[in-house]
Parts: sequence; structure tokens; C-alpha cells
Amino acid sequence: ILLVLVYEVHIYTGDTLGAETDFNVYINLIGTRGDAGKRKLHKSQNNKLKFRHGQMDIFCIKAVSLGDLEKVLISHDGAGPGNGWFLDKIVIKYKEGKEAQEVVFPCNRWLDEYQDDGKTERELTANSKYFVKENSSQQWRVQVKTDGDSPEPQECKRTLVIYGSKGKSDELLLFPQTPGYVCFLPRATDEFTVETGDLGDVYKIRISCDDVPGFEGWHLKSFHLEELHTKQELNFDCKCWLSLNREDKELVKEFPAVNEDQKILPVYKYVVSVHIGDCWGAETFANVYITLYGKRGDTGVRKLHTSLAKGRKFQRSKVDSFLVEAVSLSDLQKVVIGHDGEGYGAGMYLKMVTVKESQDSDKEWVFPLWNWLDTHLGLCETVCEIVTVGRRLTSSPKLPEINMKSSGLWIMDITGSDLSNEEDLICLSFTFYGNLSQKKLPLQVTGKAIEIKDELADIGSIYKVQVTGPHNELKQPWRLDLLHMKHTGTKEEMYLAFDCWFNPNEDKCVELPALYADQEPLPVVEYAIHLHTGDLKKADATGEAYLCIQGEKCDSGKRWLNSRNSLITFARGQVDVFKIKAVYLGKLKQVLLGFKSLKKDEWFLEKIVVKEVLYPFSAHVFVHNDWINKRSKKDFVEVAIPLKETSVTSLLTKNFDTKSSGRWQMWVHCTQVPEDIPDIQVVVFGRKGKSPAQKVQNLNDNPFLLTVGDIGDITKVSFVLSGPCLGRGIKVHKLQLKDLDTKQELGFHTEAQCLFGEDGSETVTELAAVRPDEPPLREVLYSITVHTGTLPASGTDADVFITVFGEQGDSCKRRLRHSNFARGQVCISEMRAVDLGQLSKVLVEHHNVGYGAGWYLDKIAIHESGKTDGQYAFLCQQWLDSGVGDAQTERALK
Repeated sequence: ILLVLVYEVHIYTGDTLGAETDFNVYINLIGTRGDAGKRKLHKSQNNKLKFRHGQMDIFCIKAVSLGDLEKVLISHDGAGPGNGWFLDKIVIKYKEGKEAQEVVFPCNRWLDEYQDDGKTERELTANSKYFVKENSSQQWRVQVKTDGDSPEPQECKRTLVIYGSKGKSDELLLFPQTPGYVCFLPRATDEFTVETGDLGDVYKIRISCDDVPGFEGWHLKSFHLEELHTKQELNFDCKCWLSLNREDKELVKEFPAVNEDQKILPVYKYVVSVHIGDCWGAETFANVYITLYGKRGDTGVRKLHTSLAKGRKFQRSKVDSFLVEAVSLSDLQKVVIGHDGEGYGAGMYLKMVTVKESQDSDKEWVFPLWNWLDTHLGLCETVCEIVTVGRRLTSSPKLPEINMKSSGLWIMDITGSDLSNEEDLICLSFTFYGNLSQKKLPLQVTGKAIEIKDELADIGSIYKVQVTGPHNELKQPWRLDLLHMKHTGTKEEMYLAFDCWFNPNEDKCVELPALYADQEPLPVVEYAIHLHTGDLKKADATGEAYLCIQGEKCDSGKRWLNSRNSLITFARGQVDVFKIKAVYLGKLKQVLLGFKSLKKDEWFLEKIVVKEVLYPFSAHVFVHNDWINKRSKKDFVEVAIPLKETSVTSLLTKNFDTKSSGRWQMWVHCTQVPEDIPDIQVVVFGRKGKSPAQKVQNLNDNPFLLTVGDIGDITKVSFVLSGPCLGRGIKVHKLQLKDLDTKQELGFHTEAQCLFGEDGSETVTELAAVRPDEPPLREVLYSITVHTGTLPASGTDADVFITVFGEQGDSCKRRLRHSNFARGQVCISEMRAVDLGQLSKVLVEHHNVGYGAGWYLDKIAIHESGKTDGQYAFLCQQWLDSGVGDAQTERALK
């Protein structure tokens, strides 16, 4: 009889950009005794959301013993661009007989109709099979003490992560072993048993509580861990609150292990600064999350909720700083940052993240991005991984004026991996680019650390460092870790984290921007180079080739297209694509191309297209349309190809998947609201029309529904006061719109805005919609000149209202702020509105009835305040009187 086994399937989603999927994933396990059939992977055992970026998910499949596992068929049902999945590997664990077994199925490929080979199903073959020893896993008894003043426990997920020298545990859920038992009561000691892999020497734990509404907090007294096999014991004296309402306002805490034989690791309050870019729509209302990674573990995902800077978080051109408390991570290596905004415009333009160990620290790590985190823009992702380019001083050295000249030396310490044989050495070139010139220093690295000194005179201010090599035969790979530079004169200091390998038979070129305290670092950009060989007879060629891109800021240096000791073939009619990374070159000017053929092949190069993989994406075309190497006597032929044209792709990188039905959610957050809340209507304007007026349901940041219909792209929102004027304006802090179908979000700049003017005397306030990277319609102050006629009884003391119409909508009905329109008088009023474009007509009216209430209007003239030209005149020369002529009190003037 064959046994029914439980196969534990570990699915590893890759950490490549856009690796995750929301679609259904199916698997079939195939062994020597048959297969398990196609199974849908329903619920992850260890994660709420499955198949996320860089995540491992566990699924259990029950099946009759399949014998030795040989293959796996894995697929998903996502179709269309951007709906793929990058699978790193699958590991299947099961126990048959006495031995636990583990089989690895590597993949490291896309399952995507639009990437790789376009397949969404892959057959994976077993790479290796391990017989796992029973004691390679660890079992821990966990004792948790809750303090006496802790509130009665509420429904809230509490998790533990244990970190050791060999890795970390999964998130271990602390839940009662007995159904119905209540854990975490005041003064209680609760006990749990958890299982982990072999973690090695434990150095810290992390405790987390879920952010659930109404959670009052948890006063944690202590944690005690005991490994049940080795009897190793660890104590953690916690004595802290996990609450958003007390002390640190934190729901995550880390504690270092206390051991007699090792030093206790320090706990730092890392200062994480998020730098939002200076683009329209760069701000976000979404929740932002970050994970810091260092040589010693990570912080886990942390929500950035309390900024040290005043005002609303994550606004355009703003820097928000947050405290993230964690056990020391050693040197930082990367961050993963993301947000939960799900539609176009819900994202943010992130310039960079900087992190320092404490508020007093004089150095900070730099993580530059210079891109959108938005579902439809830039990377079309809401999460990204940013590797550090190094550390810089947090403020420029303050020196006496006499020392401000750059006399002195740069002392440079270069650290890397050990060379196993002291006689081995690696020859590299370090090129320092300054704003005046550049200098190349050839170096021989013989050990782990090397120090060099050089004035780097006459090159000006350094803005990037390039490392090329190896220039000799290497017997083993060598890693360049860090270049630490310090100037003896100016005291300027920077740490450039190259963190890259130089391999035998490879010509490598890497570069990083200089890091100064008072300057934003230039981004490192990926340039995709498309070489188009002509479709002519004998157009193809084989040989060695290099390329150098020249821009207004600098050049990329010589980049070899063929690997060392091998040749490259450019085939007729073919496009060859190469990718290089370089510090941003600015506007591209020309490309230098070098080519050498031992057979003296002639090569017809049609053009080179260089694409910048940095937002906004642009393509630069360099047209050659000529032969290279034709009748040339030179060993290497070099041609300079100037820029022909540049094109920028559309700002909206990805189109909407669904059509809008015109249903939007609106959030309005105001202060200084009168006790007797006034009746306020809202009108939404689009490029194809405007919505009906609808009541503003609340002003306290609670969403309410607006039905705007098919009005096209929204351009502005008008708030209209229905009742009498207010005593003072209502201060508006936030206005946000979200399309319920497409998930598009619109923001509005509300800085220093008051609804109905600071003194509350206005009846309409307009705000222009802000879209990512598109300038909004500007605010205009219109001057309105009203000429009352000279006929007897022409004047009126009635309230006069005006609506101005233009190509970009109308102003809504406004009361002219003038008390008396007397006979023959010229009255001037001002009206603030979002730019109406070319004006077309004016609707003017008053509401007085009866004898003597009429008004004879001669004309109205309107122009932009501050401008002398472009005045619009609207003639009337008629009565607005219920008792005269056609008895109309309302006139449309064109």
C-alpha cells in the first residue's frame, strides 16, 4: 500500500523588479511513480499575501507517494503586459520513511507573455536532493511575560522573528496552543513552542503587533527562549510598550541577545529620510513602508508613520525623517521601499533615501532612485530595491576662510577581498572625473587594504569615480568593497560602496557619483545601446569593438562590447543590444565607436540608438549609415557619430486596464470649521464638461462618493458656498480624489489655501488638479470692470452675480464684492479662479424684484491682473429689470 504523504512546497518569488504576481498559480509534482495532478496553490501557510517580491511562500500538497521527485510543472493564468511572475526556485520538503528529504528545482526565469521566451508555464527539473538530518531544525520553548498595567488583550496578530549567525526564522505567529485560551492577559506568562531551521548563534529577536483599529497596546515585560535539544537559554528584558499611543509610537521592537561570552549588540534609532522629488504630482497620500538591510540582518518591514518634519508627509520637494529602532545592522547595504497606493497618481517620485545611525551621527548612507513608484509611471512598480552608493557627511566641514582653498591631499583607502596568494595582484585603473578635467591612477592591489595619496590637482571638484580592469591575467575573482576618500585640506570625506567583483577574462568598468553633504548625488543610469547593422550585402563583420558615450556632463569611458580573448559578430540586418551603467551623462552629444577586425571585415553600421532607462525614458538616435573599416590601414578604426535626434516616451507608461464610470471618492480635510457647518457644494470640471453640483458630506478626511459622469480628464474642483458668507475662511489641508474603477488618484496643492478666502467673504474657491509630471492649470486673478449706464435710475443696490465662461470651463456663480452700482459709475472687482483660457461669455444677474430694483448695465470688461493687454469687453446696454422691457434680470453677454 502506498502511503499518503504531505509535500511541503516552498515557492521562492525572485527579487527582480516587478517579480510578484496577483494571479492564480498552479503546480503539478512529477515523480518516478506518477504525478499529483494540476493543483492550484490556494493559501500561503506563512504569508497573508502570496507571491510577493523576494518572498518565500509555503503550501502543503497531500498526495500518494510519488517516489523520487524528478520534475515540477508550474504555471499561472496572468495574461498581458506587466502581469508576469519571476520565479527564483521551488524547494519541496517531505518525509518518507525515517529520512526527511528536500528537492530543489531552480528556475530563475520569468513566466510572462511579454518577457523572456513568452511562456507562462515551465517544466523544472530537480537539481539536487538532500536527506535532511532530523536535528537540523530547532525547537524553541518561548515564554512571554506581560506587565500588570497592560490592557486586556484584543484581537491582534503578534509575531516573533529570531535572528542568528546562519539566518533568520520565518515570522512565527504567537497564538494559543489550546483553543479558547486567552493569551497576553495582564501579569500573565504565556508559553509557546515554535520550530525554526538551524539559526546558529542567536543575536536578536523582533516582536511585532498588527496595526488594527482600536488596539490600545501591549506592555511587554520579558521574553525567554529555550532551545529544546541543546538546552541553550536566552533572556530578553523587554520592559516596553508596543503601541501607537505611547512613548515611541511603535508596534515593532527589537532586542539583542544577552550572552556571557559575547558583547551585547547596540540598539540604534536609525534616522531614515525620504527625499521626494520636485515634479508635479510627486507627493503621495499612501502609506509608505521600508526595510533596511545590513551586513547583520534586516529590520523587517516598517511603516513610516511619524515624521520628525512638520506638515503633511511625502509632499513635493519635502524631506521627511523617521526613527526606525533596530539592533545594529552593521554597514547598511540596501533598502526596500514601497507604498500601498494602487492607481495612477497614487504613487510618488522618490529622489533618494538617506539613513544615519542616530540623530547625532555625522555620516549617512545614500540610496538614490530618481524615479516614480507608481503603477502606471516610470518603473510601473510601487516597491523597489535600492542598493547604497556609499556614505557621506551629513553637513559640509566648517573651515576658516583661509583653508577653503583645496590645497592638500586626498587620502584614499581601498578595501576588498583577500587574495589567497600574496604573490597574486590585480591591476586596476581609478579615474577621477572633476568639473575641470580628469585624472587616471593605475593601481596594483596586492592585499585586502591599500592606501594611496594624491593631490588630484587641477581636476576641480570631483563628481564621479570610475574603476576599470583587470589589466592583467587574474587567477581568481576579486571583490572591490569600498573606496574611502578624505581630503587633508577641506576635510571633505566620502565612502563609495562599489561592492563589485572583477573576474578573470573580463573587462569591467564601474562608476559611482561623488557624495557631498550639500549636493544631491548624480544617479547611476542604465543605458541600453542598440547597434543596427545595415541590411546590405557583406554588411556583417567579426572583430573587437568598444563604445564611449559622450554627454554634456562627462563620458562613459571606453566600454568593451566583446569579452576578453573572444570576438563579436555583427550580423547583417541585425540589432545587437548591450547595457552599460554609468553616472548620469546629461544631454547626450555623440558616440565614439572603435572596431578592429583581424580579417579586415568591413562593417556597415546603420545607426546606434541609446535608450536611457531613467524616468522620463528617452531614446537618442546616432545615425552613421556608412561603412566602418572600409580601406582603412589603421589597426583600430574609431568613428565619432553625432546625435541626430532625441525622443521622450509618453509620461503614462502603462495604460489603464479598466474604463472609468465616473464614480470617484473624495477626501477633504479642513480645520477652522464653524460649529454650525455651512452648506458647501462641489463641482468637478473636466476637459469634456463638468459634473452637477453635489453636497460636500464632511470636512474631516472621511471619504464620500462623487458621481461626476463622463467629463474627461479632471482639471479642477470648485467649492461653492450656498448660504451667507462666513466670518472667516476654512483652512484646507488635504483634497484627494480616487477613481473607484481605474484606481487613478488626483492630488491638489492645498498649501496656504482657505476655502472662501481668509476672511470668509468669497463664495467660490477653486483648486487645480495635479497629475504626475504635468503642470496643473495656473491660478489667475481676474480684474472685472463693471460700467453702469447713465440713463435715469440706472443704478442698483442689489447683489450682482457673475459667471465667466472660457475654453477651460467656467468660474461658477460669483457675487461681485461691491456694495453699490450707482448711475454712471465704474466699479472694479477681483475674482480668483483657475485659468479659464480664452474667455467666451459672461452670465450676469441680480435677484431683486419690484419697482426701482432694476439696473441698466452698459458693459463689463475683464482682464488678467498685472497684464496690460488681452482685455475682453462684453457689451450689454440693456436693463436687467423685472418691470422694464423683456423683464429679464439675467443676461448672457458674448
